[in-house]
Amino acid sequence: MLPYKSLIHIDRSSSVSLYIQVCNHFIALITDGTLQPADRLPSTRNLALLIGIDRNTVKLAYDELISQGWTESVERKGVYVLSSLPILTKKDRHEVKTQTEKQDAFIWTNKFTHTILSKNYQKTQLAIDDGFPDVRLAPIDELMREYRSISRKFYGRNFLKYGNAKGSENLRESLCDYLSTTRGLNVDADDMLITKGSQMGIYLSAQLLLEQGDLIAVGVSNYATADEIFKQTGAQLLRVPMDEYGMDVDYLEKVLKKKKIKAVYLIPHHHCPTTVTLSMERRLKFLMLAKAHKFAIIEDDYDFDFHYANKPFLPLASIDHNENVIYIGSVTKTFAPALRIGFMTGPSSFIRAATVLRELIDRQGDTILEEAFASLFKEGEMNRFYRKALKIYKARRDMFCELLKVHFANEIEFKVPEGGLAVWSVFDKAIDLVKLSDNASKNGLFIDNGLFYKNELFATNGLRMGFASLDEKEQMEACAILKKSIR
Repeated sequence: MLPYKSLIHIDRSSSVSLYIQVCNHFIALITDGTLQPADRLPSTRNLALLIGIDRNTVKLAYDELISQGWTESVERKGVYVLSSLPILTKKDRHEVKTQTEKQDAFIWTNKFTHTILSKNYQKTQLAIDDGFPDVRLAPIDELMREYRSISRKFYGRNFLKYGNAKGSENLRESLCDYLSTTRGLNVDADDMLITKGSQMGIYLSAQLLLEQGDLIAVGVSNYATADEIFKQTGAQLLRVPMDEYGMDVDYLEKVLKKKKIKAVYLIPHHHCPTTVTLSMERRLKFLMLAKAHKFAIIEDDYDFDFHYANKPFLPLASIDHNENVIYIGSVTKTFAPALRIGFMTGPSSFIRAATVLRELIDRQGDTILEEAFASLFKEGEMNRFYRKALKIYKARRDMFCELLKVHFANEIEFKVPEGGLAVWSVFDKAIDLVKLSDNASKNGLFIDNGLFYKNELFATNGLRMGFASLDEKEQMEACAILKKSIR
């Protein structure tokens, strides 16, 4: 008989019933080959004595095994492993494989071996992040109040059913009004799709636009996740130089005389990672080229709402009269990153196709959350929040830049950004950013190591230093730790 006393361990503190624990142990013994088809299980009396539980508990476990089809009861003989089960090879319990020896159990293609996963900021206390909003400023209580209120009302129960894959009609209408007022963008609610953040909009656009071998123009420095999304379609990246005025449209014009592209990916406001803003002259020229060469412009305007130096330029989508622009934006990148609400708009047929594709990935978003955001827009709460946050973030930008200027004049080169939530900081070449990140972490500060921003052509010893999520005291503390970590 098998050493059941050592094979079956009962946890009396567990929330799982004792008989289910016994049942699960036997299932494991059968599936790992320890028990073979037609093997006899110990009597209920013997097993109860061996593992120290009541006999009736063992009976319940055996009844459960029989009902699930693992065992069968033979009259006057006992309980046996079902004889018709396939014979499984017994595993060597002492066999230990190293990570390098481990082989996959099935054949698949891993296209993500070199992809850097996103950081988990939920466990980080003090961080100079990539440029995220301060969630403490967001009117979360008001949002949750609306969420609860809607869910409790009789009509709110309808929002728990499957709805329109484009998203809440109320939120789409609210966003259309907001975009018209703030960005001069005239769009119909039927031509807007609510997404799980702006990143989903980039993914949907790439899947519809790009095929194997297609060319898409991106900046020499660019949002690395967008680069990965485009590569996964099989497309090739055409790197276009960047300067203080954004992507070099004249360079692209020369390339277009020899090559055909399917799309251009632009971050017109506060480019990621360098924070530069695309000039109006270049915006107009991009639109002219798109019309002449029939390519799409993916306009990722995730950071429009926070511009300090002057009023932000109109998006390309607002001055596009030929429907070449797919406009992508985000609510939660300016509110709270974990609440995934983004949007995309463009030609009607394109948005319809994107909606169909979105249904294949994710049937729909959180309708009640979308309705709650719609209420905040309609009540003016979002406008009040943006005005308040803009004032606070501008003050934090000014203070952070002053701290960098005073304490890191010899180590960090930067320009005061016109907008956005981060400063593009180029470190002295003698500073190893990976080591700096490790040192800072040991001293209680998270700061990125800069690897995320690098690509095959862009290897600047720099990183984005987010200031928005740090108040005055936290900024001083973070800079003190950073100074100590550099030394």
